[in-house]
Amino acid sequence: MNRQPVVAGQFYPGNEAALKDKVAGYLHGERDSQKTLLAMVPHAGYIFSGKVAGRTLARANLASRVVLLGPNHTGRGAKISVWPDGSWIIPGGEIKVDQELSSVLLGIDGFTADYDAHAGEHSLEVILPFLSVIRADFSMVPVAVSQTDLNNLLAAGKAIAHAVRQKDLEVSIVVSTDMSHYISHENASKVDAKALEQILELNPEGLYETVRANNISMCGVLPMVMGMACVKELGAKKAELVSYATSGEVNQDYSQVVGYAGMIIS
Repeated sequence: MNRQPVVAGQFYPGNEAALKDKVAGYLHGERDSQKTLLAMVPHAGYIFSGKVAGRTLARANLASRVVLLGPNHTGRGAKISVWPDGSWIIPGGEIKVDQELSSVLLGIDGFTADYDAHAGEHSLEVILPFLSVIRADFSMVPVAVSQTDLNNLLAAGKAIAHAVRQKDLEVSIVVSTDMSHYISHENASKVDAKALEQILELNPEGLYETVRANNISMCGVLPMVMGMACVKELGAKKAELVSYATSGEVNQDYSQVVGYAGMIIS
């Protein structure tokens, strides 16, 4: 089953030429020589988060197979929802779902083939135009995560690592998340730094607990915890903060901002 775009013309240009031009304008940086196990990028409208996403993904040295992990803003569908087949359509093209990889993921306990969680969800869709430009040959499996139990998230991430290793598949994880929502620029920068520190320390449990203890409105904390557990199991050694910004730097409203961070784990 193919998925049609739901936020083209809103979060990003709906015209192929305009979209490619916009994405190319955000992709600044030299690709890392070391393989990227996980890239974390934001998913707001490009005018707000495009620079952070572009700088991060320009640096990322991704495998040709990508597991996309994002939050479930709509609340529909299973707790770990895998889009199992077909393609995701973007203006001017389509990105194939890697059916071999989706079959591997669907063999993991708790992973469910599910279209409903993705039908109106924007968090993964807005990343695809960037990925299609930086690596035209990639295929992916979109996964929407609403599982809230820490132990289940950690187990799911480790299970992904074990499954792809068993099948000898080279995979990168791309996690879609924004940071703090609708607080002041100053406060967002402070509390987001606490969450990002846990990522820099490669501590998924610490990220989960820090976000919870500090009431940080990081919408993709659940997929990020899962993704970090996966890449730690795959041998991740270091994390780097590529870029951080808030919406206030664009619209000059520093009283109610959304934070955006780009991270690379290798």
